[in-house]
Amino acid sequence: MVAQFGVPLGLILSTGLLNLMSSWTGASFTSWGWRVPFLLSILLIGVGLYVRLRVLESPAFAAVKKQETVHKMPVWEVIKTQPLEILTSAFVRMSEQAPFYLFVTFVLTYGTKQLDLPRGDLLNYTLIAAGIGLITVPLFGHISDLIGRRKTYAIGIAATAIFAFPYFGLLNTKESALVLIAIVVSLITHDIQYGPQAALIAESFGTNLRYSGAGLGYQLASVIAGGPAPLIAAAILSHTGSSTWISIYIIACCAFAAVALWLMPRRTESAPITEHDAAVEDGAIAARGGTSTTTTT
Repeated sequence: MVAQFGVPLGLILSTGLLNLMSSWTGASFTSWGWRVPFLLSILLIGVGLYVRLRVLESPAFAAVKKQETVHKMPVWEVIKTQPLEILTSAFVRMSEQAPFYLFVTFVLTYGTKQLDLPRGDLLNYTLIAAGIGLITVPLFGHISDLIGRRKTYAIGIAATAIFAFPYFGLLNTKESALVLIAIVVSLITHDIQYGPQAALIAESFGTNLRYSGAGLGYQLASVIAGGPAPLIAAAILSHTGSSTWISIYIIACCAFAAVALWLMPRRTESAPITEHDAAVEDGAIAARGGTSTTTTT
């Protein structure tokens, strides 16, 4: 959850700065004002580098290194041995990432050009929704600890699909209060999935291939879901002049994600798959001075 927590926090920073620059530069925003936030983001490179250099390996992976069982070519190894995990990790994000880019970026285009809503109001509503996300992302991460990753994520998929038509219905009223509700609720349905997502994906892979496998699946979703989503929505709107098929597109993304969630191999929610994974986990527990309750089948 902690890594995912960076999204609402980053959304607050980016949207707030865009709103500030939009107000400050006025008509010049589209020519040069939008560049300032991008230039200022260079500062985040230093923050990211500091975090990356200071982060510690997990106890389980430290045990793998100690046993000298780390793969020299982990990316190739995980592609050969766990292709299903990679693909399901990517497609399970379709119900989260594709709608997210519609909810935070395409909504600005749709709201200003299709509905003639003030850009500043839309940015303020997004700021409010992102602020609520600082609570809902950790909340649903915690709930997934209580009832399970898959169940929590499935609820999020269903909520996003159910809200696809009401979302645009509320926006189309052009009423400030209803538009605010649409934006806030849309990001809450996103957060139901986003809170447990990192753990759900990571737990699909064995310790010695986890980072490479999760990274491949996670970033592949940007190619098939996040990146194309605003372009697809803009094309749909251009050809139909209506939000109906955009809502259907969101529902289709949720359907793909539901199938991927069903096909996603179970690893830590049941017994470990291999003796090797169990041995690694036992070694990590022993290193922390605890006792193991792991069983293998």
